[in-house]
Amino acid sequence: MTGIVYKSTGSWYFVKSADGEFHQCRMKGKLRLKGIKSTNPIAVGDKVVFDLEKKGDEETGVIKKILDRDNFIVRKSVNLSKQTHIIAANIDQVFLLITINNPPTFTTFIDRFLVSTRAYRIDTILVFNKIDSYEIEERAEILYLKDIYEAIGYRCVEVSATENKNVSEIKEIMTGKTSMFVGHSGVGKSTLVNAIEPTLNLKTKQISDQHKQGQHTTTFAEMFDLSFDARIIDTPGIKGFGVVDIDKYELGDYFPEFFALKQDCKFNNCIHTKEPNCAVKEALEEERISWSRYKSYLQILSGDEEKEHFRTDVWDEEDNE
Repeated sequence: MTGIVYKSTGSWYFVKSADGEFHQCRMKGKLRLKGIKSTNPIAVGDKVVFDLEKKGDEETGVIKKILDRDNFIVRKSVNLSKQTHIIAANIDQVFLLITINNPPTFTTFIDRFLVSTRAYRIDTILVFNKIDSYEIEERAEILYLKDIYEAIGYRCVEVSATENKNVSEIKEIMTGKTSMFVGHSGVGKSTLVNAIEPTLNLKTKQISDQHKQGQHTTTFAEMFDLSFDARIIDTPGIKGFGVVDIDKYELGDYFPEFFALKQDCKFNNCIHTKEPNCAVKEALEEERISWSRYKSYLQILSGDEEKEHFRTDVWDEEDNE
């Protein structure tokens, strides 16, 4: 039988078969995909081949093969191991939820995530959530960030899940596709999903006033079928995003504003740091490129896993494995 993994708990997988039935499955032995060493060989969204086995009154599935993935999102484990973690597979698009101060989302985190989704050719929409809660200065910061990311081709949507502002626009973008929602704990993923599909009734929790941090509500990635021809993958809060296996000579290609200037650099293997006649650095000095984006680029280039974009005060799926 073939099916799609809708939920993973680390040892059990809930698989929806082609006939629409859900089956609780386990993995046969140690399945490994070529070239990928990850903490989770099977991810939500994977298409799998499985057999059903009956013991007494209980029927369980055994996953025997993972079919080729169209794409997947992977990141380095934040526990300093060399392993990687696959968040989800076979995704049409990702909604990256961003909040300014409750909790804060740093541009380094945003940029690392965008590099990874661009590398795997996955469309990403930036969702600025909780816009009903911001004062004038915070609204100005949102507009500043929107200017940066819209100028380089990313779609940005301002949303208030609690006041149902622009939720219909999110639903329109989602229709006919499999979408993943991602962001730090506390950015309002579950609240927004509930506004999109109230019957799901996902658990939500309040932000801690003491640390402005999120309390985890989603414990494992899970996919849901929605009532308007769409599927959503809800993920646990991610506190850090380590970029995986991108060659330093290719990194600039995943910054669209750098890639657009690449042919104007003196050297065709320019990495936009110390080389003379670098079109990217010239654009930076002329403020045609954002300094925050260039800072993110240098951090990734140097392999610097600065804690600035790792929110160590919030929960991560790996902490529960």
